[in-house]
Amino acid sequence: MLKRISARQLRVGMYLEEFCCSWIDHPFWRSGFVITDTSDLDRIRESRVSEVWIDTAKGLDTPPGLETVSAEEAESRVEAELQQIAREDLQEPAKQEFADYPQAAELCSEAKQQVFRLFEQARMGKTIDTAGANRLVGQIVDSVARNRCAMTSLVRMKSASEFTYMHSVAVCVLMIALARRLGLNAEETRSAGLAGLLHDLGKAAIPLDVLHKPGKLSDTEYRIVKRHPEEGSRILNECGINGAALDVCLNHHARIDGGGYPQRIQGNEISRYARMAAICDVYDAISSDRPYKQSWDPAECMRKMAEWTSGQLDPVIFHAFVKCIGIYPVGSLVRLSSQRLGVVIGQSSSSLLTPRVRVFFSLRKDAPVPAVDIDLSDPACTDAIEAREDLSKWHFPDLAKQWSGLAGTGW
Repeated sequence: MLKRISARQLRVGMYLEEFCCSWIDHPFWRSGFVITDTSDLDRIRESRVSEVWIDTAKGLDTPPGLETVSAEEAESRVEAELQQIAREDLQEPAKQEFADYPQAAELCSEAKQQVFRLFEQARMGKTIDTAGANRLVGQIVDSVARNRCAMTSLVRMKSASEFTYMHSVAVCVLMIALARRLGLNAEETRSAGLAGLLHDLGKAAIPLDVLHKPGKLSDTEYRIVKRHPEEGSRILNECGINGAALDVCLNHHARIDGGGYPQRIQGNEISRYARMAAICDVYDAISSDRPYKQSWDPAECMRKMAEWTSGQLDPVIFHAFVKCIGIYPVGSLVRLSSQRLGVVIGQSSSSLLTPRVRVFFSLRKDAPVPAVDIDLSDPACTDAIEAREDLSKWHFPDLAKQWSGLAGTGW
């Protein structure tokens, strides 16, 4: 039986099934092991991990009377939260035109090159090109205004080797989309975008062999990488950049419960921009492939993050983020009640639970079928989403082309 407990309640002999946080928030190589040494307990308790899942069928149980949360209870709570978000007013219909994707893909490619140059300038101790960065943010603002789905979904299409640079682009895009959803004005939206673009600039001060290591970091390497918020704020200060960009650079790893770094600030001590960045940063990290970790399906990411809003992520801003990206974001693989598989290609203007889906595989026939687009929000539609599907289980090589119309990332 799976139980969620406080990290402080872990004991030697328990089977640690999973950490209740993103893998970017802890230095451990793996989960799914029996705790055999008190040194493992010390490492976990000294980290940012506040809660974990244990499997009582594979290791020791908790003492009688200890308050815990079962997997079923946790799933029920997450589902209830997502259902509540789905009932809220969407306000802004999501445009979905495949014709916008090639232009958005070209901008993504240009943006990656621009971020690479910014990192190189910072790495060499030069003043970064703030004018170029601001021009790029302006272009991304315009692109997101034309087609939010195109940019927010395309930025996930990146290889593990280029994660550092495309991650900065992705957080910029997500910050802009979220700012629009929150009703920020034009100046505030541009500030959010610039903050997202520069939030990880401190990684330019991290040794390249650590930054691009093709595997999980050691404890020592993890401590080195954890210096990047302070290194980034130093670089931005030297370039005369302050405001939202400086704040987000320093505090995008802050957490509501105070478990973040580097300053251990909490609650309302964390600015709105930094709380926005924490959500955008985590979403892109867990929905992107890394050398040591395969990405989660976008819909699975939303459910995991809904679980983490308890103490770590701002719940109000997370609600806005879900309405911006979707409970089933573009690219999510879903199983329909008709026993067909489809990929989400867009959101509807009526409900987050009824996106537009491109159906392409029959489970009954265990074979591909001619692709057909279905609007699940159409009153005449009799189909519905039955469940999420694990991308790694199916290995569809052309899934990205199904939802974007593009054969590959192009960048």
